[in-house]
Amino acid sequence: MRRLEKAFAKRREAGGKVLVAYLCMGDPTHDESIELALLAAEAGADVLELGVPFGDPTADGPQIARASERALAKGGGLAATLRAAAAIRARSSVPLVLFGYYNPIFVRGEARVVLEASQAGVDALLVVDLPIDASAPLRTAAAEHGIRVIPLLAPTSSAERVRAVRAVHAEVPCGFVYYVSLTGVTGASAAPLVEASQAAEALRTSTGAPVVVGFGIDSPEKARIAALHADGVVVGSAIVKRIEEGRSAGERASAVTSLVGSLRHALDDVGNGRLGE
Repeated sequence: MRRLEKAFAKRREAGGKVLVAYLCMGDPTHDESIELALLAAEAGADVLELGVPFGDPTADGPQIARASERALAKGGGLAATLRAAAAIRARSSVPLVLFGYYNPIFVRGEARVVLEASQAGVDALLVVDLPIDASAPLRTAAAEHGIRVIPLLAPTSSAERVRAVRAVHAEVPCGFVYYVSLTGVTGASAAPLVEASQAAEALRTSTGAPVVVGFGIDSPEKARIAALHADGVVVGSAIVKRIEEGRSAGERASAVTSLVGSLRHALDDVGNGRLGE
């Protein structure tokens, strides 16, 4: 069983929920972002999404957009994120998802990126702006190296799109489905998380894949709500915000550890039926 599938199976067998933590690689610096990612894993993140800094992050809210700007100004990008992934993999077995936009992959070359990702110990790719019906070449190249390609679904996704995800997952497991809780950008505070959690449960049945909910989850309370019927949650902007607000490496490390730990505790409560505690 591969690392990504093993992480979901482990939580499922324990009656728990998966925590996926997003960090923008290169923010505040290349080396510190690696350390913060490792701290997030130690604090309870089951999967790390390593954000590739990009100059036009259309799906990302202001926190992640600013983090991308800071990382790019210090030499961040796809190549640097792959180096960060290799550094993390050398010290941890946590599943790694390379999270970004298609343009840097296209420029560098799909086959090259997949090969380099495999060599760096990356488990999956999540390409925000690559529709599933246009992703066959990347999925084929990735499958040759045992790398998953994570599909996204949203409240606006058609039944045809859901069937396409099911077909893709049946052919080559996708790891999990990322369900976007709302139409908008990351960091939104008014996401309809009750409805998103229920939708995730229905999509798990429809696609046959685990489904996690992302967007709008910035507290343990919201994580509990979103995870109730889903397989887990993704938290990104809240982590990036703590990093942005930290005035020193020590403050940033403490803030990330505290937030991820509180999210882990909340998700363990959901898995054990302790919603009110």
